Amino acid sequence: MTASRKNIIGIVGGVGPYAGLDLMKKVFDNTRAGGDQEHLDTLLFSLPSGIVDRTEYLEGRVKDNPAYAIIQVLDSLEKAGATVAGIPCNTAHASSIFDVIQEGLQAGEKQIMLLNMIQETVDFIQTALPDLRKIGVLSTTGTYRSKVYQDALELAGYEVIVPSEEMQEELIHPAIYDKEYGIKSVSNPVHPKALHNLETGWNYLEALGARAVILGCTEIPMALQVPAKRAIIGIDPTRILARALIQNAFPDKLKPL
Repeated sequence: MTASRKNIIGIVGGVGPYAGLDLMKKVFDNTRAGGDQEHLDTLLFSLPSGIVDRTEYLEGRVKDNPAYAIIQVLDSLEKAGATVAGIPCNTAHASSIFDVIQEGLQAGEKQIMLLNMIQETVDFIQTALPDLRKIGVLSTTGTYRSKVYQDALELAGYEVIVPSEEMQEELIHPAIYDKEYGIKSVSNPVHPKALHNLETGWNYLEALGARAVILGCTEIPMALQVPAKRAIIGIDPTRILARALIQNAFPDKLKPL
């Protein structure tokens, strides 16, 4: 896609709502701009009521594939002028959801370019962090069980380290989904218990030899605040997606790393 002032970045919000805001903020943070008018035209459509939970779908607890609602949002973004878009939800990139989205866009002859957050993250690691070999992943249980990151990273030659099944169920997933303290319920500020659970997971992955940790749920970077002063590297796919959106729409506006 060539750079043009007619290009508009689209964000599929509502998956969850704060994740959409975080992606938009990171688009702004990574844009070369000396004033309001130099920022990029960006559309955020946050329509959470119509998009079922991605983990619940992957685990068979709801029947409706969220892909179809996401396709409708992407259609609305394109009609509003968006030329390139991203979905700030790692779990939505599981093949049973993301492949259906791509097929739907193709069947509808949509012109909007949809970026793949998972592949953008792997590409970033290969380019910016070429010496890494052991990478940990913190994520929702939907992403964990569908092996979205494991498959992509292992295909690229990396060793992937994830929490134990017990830790995933008792600490990591609740840090995101628990109704009392999870980030989806208590987003701003994040509840201390959610942060504690994620820190425990981080330390576990580090102890097993991970030299970097992918924050593989778009709510997690809002708690751990990557980059942070840590012994190992934190990788924020939301920031990577933001930079990829800028690169595809307005490459001359992308700030250097």
